[in-house]
Amino acid sequence: MAGSGRLTTHVLDTMHGKPARGMRLDLLYVHGDHTHHIAESFTNADGRVDQPLLEGEQFDKGIFEIQFHVGQYFERLGVELENPFLDVVPIRFSIGEDSHYHVPLLVSPFAYSTYRGS
Repeated sequence: MAGSGRLTTHVLDTMHGKPARGMRLDLLYVHGDHTHHIAESFTNADGRVDQPLLEGEQFDKGIFEIQFHVGQYFERLGVELENPFLDVVPIRFSIGEDSHYHVPLLVSPFAYSTYRGS
């Protein structure tokens, strides 16, 4: 029987003060010193992914990583940087219980932050 756990995310563009629409992200499962690609998604107009990244039978305990393609996102918006500082922002985290894990990203071309949301 599947549990009630799920993994969600959203991205806020702090440079422009709005949700980051159309940002690509990859979800990976970390196994020892290597990773397995699980899914690729894109954020919607609200900066969220339309469906949970993990839920139901796919949801499991372990170490995961979301790779946010922020360099590609800002380039697509026409943000011209001589030497882009951030390209892919990896957030590696552990899922240890059957509950809701929310991993948001607040990002600009030069800085980012995250936290375990609800």
